[in-house]
Amino acid sequence: MLRPAAPAARSALRAALRPGAMSGAAKPAATPSLASPSARLLSTAAKTTERQPWTCLHRPIPTAAKTARKQQLGGQRRWKSQEELKSRNKSGPFSWRAGLLFVGTSGFLLWFFEHEKERMKQKRMAEANKGYGKPRVGGEFELVDTQGNTFTDEDLKGRYSLVYFGFTHCPDICPEELDKMAQLFDLVESKSPRPGSLLPVFVTCDPARDDPKTLRKYLDDFHPRFVGLTGTYDQVKKTCKAYRVYFSTPEKVKPGEDYLVDHSIYFYIMDPEGEFVEVLGRQHSPEEGARIILGHMKDWKGQWKS
Repeated sequence: MLRPAAPAARSALRAALRPGAMSGAAKPAATPSLASPSARLLSTAAKTTERQPWTCLHRPIPTAAKTARKQQLGGQRRWKSQEELKSRNKSGPFSWRAGLLFVGTSGFLLWFFEHEKERMKQKRMAEANKGYGKPRVGGEFELVDTQGNTFTDEDLKGRYSLVYFGFTHCPDICPEELDKMAQLFDLVESKSPRPGSLLPVFVTCDPARDDPKTLRKYLDDFHPRFVGLTGTYDQVKKTCKAYRVYFSTPEKVKPGEDYLVDHSIYFYIMDPEGEFVEVLGRQHSPEEGARIILGHMKDWKGQWKS
């Protein structure tokens, strides 16, 4: 164990550390007695200090080291304050942009799956109506149009048809349905990529009063492109039977006497091959009916009438 240095040795060390003592012009300080280990230790420290004077406690970082440090931290963001760093960490990996992207993508996928679900439902319904073991809707018929020309089931082929059965003396239901039919037809024509791909047809259930001239005048009040069909009682009855349409006229009607005809209230959608696709009822709006027909047109892979 070292003993405390003598007062003379401490005085010599202080003298050696003074600025004047380190210059060459200054006189060397008196060397303390080296008899003790403490004196020898202090003398060695003084000589070392004289050989290597203290110029600066902190050396500057070389330029190359600074450049390497910047490159190492190049991709990292320096936060201005601790509060900003805490706020960033609090929000986590999600942001409002990520939230908007998630909501938008989810909404699109939901709409897509609902649209495809409805489309596949209509396709399955159309295929089911063509299946075996089910009552056939539609078939061969021969009637007369408002120009007096023969019109058969072959004239329906090559495009979709919308067929409705009624009579010109109907007080309320037929006018309402024909108004809807006109709106539906215009919607399909405006949105279909093929104009003329839908044929609206009105078949009378009252051939005794609905001759071609009367039928044309009546239909012009709703739409000029409606096709009106009539014929003999047996021809009309056969056509109604083919389409599974119920109609009934009162018996023993006197000439000139007014009467009503009871009949089914449906629109029959037929594809370009003359096959039954689907029915539209009174619960369907013009927009809904047009959407259904356009959906079937989109799925049609067969031939169209040129």
